[in-house]
Amino acid sequence: MFLSVFDMFKVGVGPSSSHTMGPMVAGARFLDLLRSQPFKVHGLKASLHGSLAFTGVGHATDRATILGLAGFLPDSYDHAKAEATMANIEATGTVSPEGLGTLKFAPKTDLIFDYEHSLPGHANGMQLMATDAQGDIVVRETYYSIGGGFVVTEAEQAQEAKLDAQDAKTHPYPFENAVQMLEMAKASGKSIADMKRANELVHMGPATLAEKLDRVWEVMQDCIERGLARDGILPGGLMVKRRAKAIYDSLVAEQGLNLTAPHTINDWMSVYAMAVNEENAAGGQVVTSPTNGAAGVLPATIYYWLNHVPGASSSRIHDFLLTASAIGAIVKHNASISGAEAGCQAEVGSASAMAAAGLCAVMGGTAMQVENAAEIALEHHLGLTCDPVRGLVQVPCIERNGLGAIKAVSAASLALRGDGTHLVPLDACIKTMFETGQDMMAKYKETSLGGLAVNVPNC
Repeated sequence: MFLSVFDMFKVGVGPSSSHTMGPMVAGARFLDLLRSQPFKVHGLKASLHGSLAFTGVGHATDRATILGLAGFLPDSYDHAKAEATMANIEATGTVSPEGLGTLKFAPKTDLIFDYEHSLPGHANGMQLMATDAQGDIVVRETYYSIGGGFVVTEAEQAQEAKLDAQDAKTHPYPFENAVQMLEMAKASGKSIADMKRANELVHMGPATLAEKLDRVWEVMQDCIERGLARDGILPGGLMVKRRAKAIYDSLVAEQGLNLTAPHTINDWMSVYAMAVNEENAAGGQVVTSPTNGAAGVLPATIYYWLNHVPGASSSRIHDFLLTASAIGAIVKHNASISGAEAGCQAEVGSASAMAAAGLCAVMGGTAMQVENAAEIALEHHLGLTCDPVRGLVQVPCIERNGLGAIKAVSAASLALRGDGTHLVPLDACIKTMFETGQDMMAKYKETSLGGLAVNVPNC
């Protein structure tokens, strides 16, 4: 099983990796499919199903689908160009993706929110269609946005086991679960980061790997710093006020005061995470970590470590990211990182586990302690629902990332106090998380039909 660190950490745009980035990627993939066809198409249609329908407007799924079919991609997203393109599509009822000419696509009639029919492969399903001159459908593809910006077709879902077998032959450390990871670490004498690095180097040279990891951290750091500098009201109609800047300013003003309470360090962790998720809620550039809804936990933990922990060094950030991505890949492979599939335990819970593992590693933890840190963090998110108010990635998502960062740091600290032995293995915790997600009622899995989404007044 090989998932690249750059699969787990994708540069993209808010507010959601599964509901915004995924549909945009699906649209672009469908255009590539059409470019490979021998015939000319004249129009496009799209239908959104399951969670993509129920919370699509709040997550900008409709906008992302439209822009995807116009040729936009999350990692190269240009807001000004997107605004101009959306205005032109609204005025003309057409899109003009590169290499396909002008195609009929009027969003009001050609983009359907289907609340009645879910698709079998995942809660986040969508169908994209191309029509001929008579309006008949000539190409249809089903895509599933399975969390973290990952998009698969029905055929690709069926090929997963075969691809895993191929990966095992290609990569030097093809661990599929935490037990295998620990066994390989013990046998090789390598850290988790070193094993992950060796797998990545099958696909790129050391300089390219380093450059791309630097880029991931650069975008994460820039996102924190933008969020700490901006105030105002977040879009979407809830009138949620940005709070990170005011909290940060007050924390800076209190520095050096003798009466500052020790627990104030929790506020620093929280404010770094909230800064990211306020940027995400505003549609800014973020890094999936492993999703947009959980994008604040991991960069906040790194930022806390660099700025508050004696002996921290930016030279270890690569090891942090590699270790965290190894844990995230295990969770994704054996369970889910999708809130629509398993609740927020799969998003913020996974992010906290990844951050705890990375922090434990750069603070000198052994492979066993790293696995222990990840398990502690995930275990104490079990059962967490995904119930965004009005389908917006704002309440409770922004504060939830702050608490996820606090739990990550606590989990790493507890693990470092032990020798790595513990009762509940990470694999058992991951299995429990997924089973809990399967048992969880659909209204608590990113549909905004239950929980806070229906009990908060005046929304």
